[in-house]
Order: sequence, then C-alpha cells, then structure tokens
Amino acid sequence: MIVGIWMVFGVLFVHAQTPSAFPLSPSSLDDIILDIYSAATELGETDYEQLQSDLYAIHASPIDLNHTSEEELSRLCFLSPRQIDDLLAYADRHPFVSLYELRLIPSLADYEIRDLLPFVRITNDRSPIINDQFYPKEVFAYARHELLARVDARNIEGYEGSDPVYTRLSYRFDFRRRVVFGARLNRPAGGAARDLQYGAYLQLTDIAPHLHTVVAGNFQASFGQGLVLAPVFHSGKSMYVASAGMAREGLRYYSSVDGEGLHGAGATLRWNRGKQTRLDLSVLYSMKRTNDSVWHHLVGANLTFRHKRLQLGVTAIENIWTDSVRPYRDAAYNMHYFRGTNQAVLGASARYNHGWFDAFAELATAQNHPSPMTNRPWGFALIAGSRFYPASGVSLIALYRYYSPFFDNVLGYAFSETSRINDENGGYLGFEVSRWRSWRWIGYADLFYFSGPKYGIPEYPSFGYDFMTEARYTNDQSPVTNDQWGLSLRLRTRKKGASLSSARAQFHYTRGALSLRTTAEANYVDSYGLTLYQDISYDFQSPVSVRRLPLSLHFRAQFFDAREWANRIYVYEHDVLYAYSIPAVYGLGGRAYLCLRWQIIPQLALYFRLSETLCQKQWAVSNNRPQTRTDLHLLLRAKL
Repeated sequence: MIVGIWMVFGVLFVHAQTPSAFPLSPSSLDDIILDIYSAATELGETDYEQLQSDLYAIHASPIDLNHTSEEELSRLCFLSPRQIDDLLAYADRHPFVSLYELRLIPSLADYEIRDLLPFVRITNDRSPIINDQFYPKEVFAYARHELLARVDARNIEGYEGSDPVYTRLSYRFDFRRRVVFGARLNRPAGGAARDLQYGAYLQLTDIAPHLHTVVAGNFQASFGQGLVLAPVFHSGKSMYVASAGMAREGLRYYSSVDGEGLHGAGATLRWNRGKQTRLDLSVLYSMKRTNDSVWHHLVGANLTFRHKRLQLGVTAIENIWTDSVRPYRDAAYNMHYFRGTNQAVLGASARYNHGWFDAFAELATAQNHPSPMTNRPWGFALIAGSRFYPASGVSLIALYRYYSPFFDNVLGYAFSETSRINDENGGYLGFEVSRWRSWRWIGYADLFYFSGPKYGIPEYPSFGYDFMTEARYTNDQSPVTNDQWGLSLRLRTRKKGASLSSARAQFHYTRGALSLRTTAEANYVDSYGLTLYQDISYDFQSPVSVRRLPLSLHFRAQFFDAREWANRIYVYEHDVLYAYSIPAVYGLGGRAYLCLRWQIIPQLALYFRLSETLCQKQWAVSNNRPQTRTDLHLLLRAKL
C-alpha cells in the first residue's frame, strides 16, 4: 500500500539548482534529534516529545543572539558550555550584524552552525518586545496561537479491543516564550469518556522586577546536575559528546502527554547586581496522583548564586505520600528502592568556568527505608566532571559518578548507565575533534560497576563497559546550491550483563530539495541482527525546489533480520509534528512508512503518516507474533 502511494509522488522528483540565501543549509530538527538519540542502545525514559516541542518552539521564535543569556542558549541541548560562552562573549564585545559571523566563533564548526541556524536570528532592534520591559497590552497582539487535532489508528490488524483509535486535542499560546499557555485533552486507544486524560500549563517569564519565572499546572524543575530534581528530557550519551552531563536548570512548563512531569506551581525570584552577579531563589509545590488511592505531595526550594565564572547551588525537597509506597514488585534488583511515606532529598552543586576549562559537581543525599543495620539510612550520590578545550576544534570531557546502593530518588536523574540513579560507580571519558573542515571524529569510553543486582543482569557484583567511536566526513560540493554528500562509520561495543557489539555505516546525499540517506546497521550478541534502510526526503516548499508545491514528504523502506529479542535494533523514525517513533525491529521482515506534510493555507497544515511492518510468516507463527502491523497517524495544525 505504501509503495503504491510512493510511486504516485515519485514522478515529481527532479534535481534543482536554484541558489539559496545562505551557503550553509540548516539541519532539520529530525537530524538533530537523531544525533541525540543515536548513541542509545535501549529506549529509556527520555521524553523525546518534550524535546521536539521545545525545539519547535524555539524554531518558531528564534533566539536573538544579540539579546540572549546563558539560560536561554542552554535550551539548545546540542550546544556545549564552551560554545555558549563564546557566543555570549562575541555578542558582548561587538554585536552580531549577520549570521555569517558565526563562522568567526572558534568553537563552532560548519556542521554545528548548520545545527544552530534554525534556532537563531540577528536584530539590533531595542523595541519593548525584545528588551526586558514587558507590556501586557502587546501580549495578544504579537502572540502565536496553535491548535492541534491528532488521530492515530495503531496496530489496526492486531489490536485486542473494539477501538484502536487514539485521539488528542491541544492548544498553545506563545508570546516570545515569555508568556506560554497550553492545554491538552486526549483519549487512549480503547478508552471511554471516563478515561479522558487532560492537562494544562502556564509559564510567565520576566513579567515584573525580580520575578523571573512563574509556572503553574504541568511543569518540570531541574537544578545542578539533576541528582535532586531533573528535567523530563535528559540526553545521556549522544553524538554531542562534549554536552554529556549538561542539565538545563530552572523551572519550565511541561507540554508532553508522556513522561512524568510535576503538577502544581513554582516561582523563581532573581536579584541581579550588574551583569556578573546573580542570586536566584526558586520554590515549588507539586501534587499528583500516583494511582487511584495514593497522592504524592512535593515541596522544594533551590538557592543559586553566581558571580562571574563561579556558580553555587543548594536544593532541598520533601516527598510526602498519603500511603506507603513500594516498588511495583519485590525483586532482588529493587531491594534498595525507597519504601515509605516521607522522603527528604538534599543536594549541593558547583560549577566553575574558565574559558578553556569547565568543572562541575553535585553531591546529594536521600532518605531511604529502614534496614536491620540502621533505623533510617541515608544514601549518597556524587557526580563530578570537567570539560577541557586544549585547542580550537578539540573538546575533552571526564566525568565520574558514584551512586550508593541506598540512594534512590524517583525525581532525580543524572548521567547514568541505567534509568535510575542507584548503586552505580563509573567513569566516563569522551572526545570530539573537528579541526578539519570536512571531518569530525568523536568517541567515548565508559566504565561502570554495580555492587548489587540489576535488572537484566543475573550475576552481581558486575562490571560493564561501553566504548564508542564515530568518524564523519561531509563534502559541501556547492555552497551555492546546498549540494553536499557525506559518510559516517560508527563502531560500538558494550557489556552490561551480555556483551553487545554493533556497527553502523551511513551515506547521505543532498541536492537542492532532495535528500537521500542510506543506512546499514548490525549487531552481535550470541547471534546477529542487521537492518538496512533507505530514506528519501523532498521539500516542494523549499526555495531550491524546481516545482513549488505546498508539500514535503519523507519515505523509508527498511529490511531487518534480527531473530532474537537481544538483537533488536532501535531506529528513529520521522512522524507527525511533535510526535516521535522509535520502534524496536526484530524478527525477519520489512518495514516502510511515508510521512507527508501538506500546507493547505499559511495558517493550516495537515500531517500524515502511514507505516506498515511485514514479518516472515514462518517466523511470526513460531514466535506468536502478528505477521503484519499497520499504523496511521493524522494531525491537523492551525496557527495564527
């Protein structure tokens, strides 16, 4: 079915050679998310929907490089602290006049500029909308309104129920990211009226002197390295090696349906003394239901002081449950998880930045359940690291973490090999070299140790490792027409229980509005798994398209052969706006999908995605799996 649809559109593909406005073509948001995800072997609890929502919001209202801050730039998770500091220092010495000046920033390579371009702009306007003044009467005049209606039909053939349709309706109001309001309503597949899920959020930024941020409804909080409070999105290991261990600090709204956000209210008060000294006080309260009968109350506060290159912070939270909590099931791997009704968590963090050197650390302690040895043991956690920039185009990072067996904080997440910061001792070394215009070489080595049992690891204590290296070559054949091609090769070996070795080779080619990407990926545990897929993208709305139509589309055809679950391969896929798909392909078969975006009018767009998986009949029967699976996603977006 998908192949037939694709053939209809295939006749429209042509090579275009119309000049573009900027010699470096901006990277697509999906490519950035792919780089963040691509180092992960297992799909953890990272909320990629929230990541996409944040990036699209910045893309709709780009950051003004002449009037920005470290806090605002840190929302671009692919920027390292050194790059953020260099951008701020350049704008402070002599404001940007053109985006071409980004090539004068020594820590930004060409490929990093491509990543940055969709999210930044240059202006010297000092209108009330851009500076620190706030005029409520102009909020509605300059705000953006967005209404989304989404319908998914998931696993149409194999759905065990009467209604495989998921529906969602959401609204967003955004005034330059200073006043943000949103609400959502969704019904899960097979759900009734009583199963409706809903939520809303509000964020106000710099609306009054000393009142920096106010959040209400669904929100997230993060301070220090995340041992006490962590953001919903945390990248962990990714292709952005120098950004490992970075955590976006502060209070922010939370718009995703998935994941675990906070529900309540919070505020940040800020006192500035000149440009180099700042004191922030944040307080928050959250109340949410963990199941039908248990409520979780959270009270927390953070105090952060910054002077020049030094930053110090203290965070404290108190968790209160209306009934005693315990892990979902009793098992050896969760014997040290928190049990009880009250838990206090305290943490202190520090960071010092000296241009070519950036050091950071956080120490935290948390109450845990009683044991035969002590009445109320306190678990400790430490994470410390530093980034070095010995030369232009060279980044090094060293990171150490220790999470004691009795440290268990469900609201915290820092750099870790597992999805929970508990019973882990490890060291991480990474490097990134981009001294040559066309070449990029990255890699890391991570060693870790678990003293007790862990999920999926039969023996303990256990030692593991994770080594990865990747080389990329990009050849800009014609800066005028945005023609380029590139190659990349990634090798990885990992041991956490079982040993896993994997390799990925990729070739991409871009000419005008047409983009081709061929990827081969393979792994080996006790048996092998492999997949080969071809991506074809075309944007008929691009200035370099020879035929201007209000359409853009992406097609993928994929073959996979991974007979065992241990050889499954996670592959990031394009989806409708603000959605993501990272299926685990295994078995023997093929998969294909088509994503289409139709800009009906400037204010109205339709997003369509059809995916289909076909497994070999003999393998499907022997493994009690459906032979085919079809998913359909539709989204209608209206904006003003």
